Amino acid sequence: MKKICRLLRSKKGFSSAPWAVILTLVSLMLFVVLWQFARLVTISAGVKDAVQSAVISASVSNYANVYDGIREGYSGGYKYSGSSWKTSVSTGDIYGRLDNLLGLKTLNGKHSKTTSDGVEYSVYGLSVEVENAEFAPASGDIPQFSATSDITLEVPLSFFGKVLPPMKIRLSVKSKYMPKF
Repeated sequence: MKKICRLLRSKKGFSSAPWAVILTLVSLMLFVVLWQFARLVTISAGVKDAVQSAVISASVSNYANVYDGIREGYSGGYKYSGSSWKTSVSTGDIYGRLDNLLGLKTLNGKHSKTTSDGVEYSVYGLSVEVENAEFAPASGDIPQFSATSDITLEVPLSFFGKVLPPMKIRLSVKSKYMPKF
């Protein structure tokens, strides 16, 4: 580092124009890398928020089936059928909600956001697990009615064309039902 500083301050007669070009190119490359990182963070945060909203909507749609056991401190998805209580939960249409929230289209088995330049990002591999609370549990450890969802987000990188592989991350979202009153 000291040698570079000495060369830049030196007045030995060689032109500093190549150094100015090199520093400009390095600065531009650094800016592009930082811009790409900010883009990836923004997309992943937006998709995670949309998945969370879709999962919460699916949980809320189960509200009609939730047996309210406030006195005992538990609640679960049950329906009275005939002479007994039966489990009644639904995962809902999370992909449909995501498509509406994010403006996604189905391409090659993935739900993708497209622009004029191509695919901006894709989501796929959705798994939803609804955990129903026990009906009248005997123990003090009472599980809550909750929905957990995992989805894969794939974002193609646009740094030096298609040289780098796309970013793939697995997003997890959990929603719990909590009665207000």
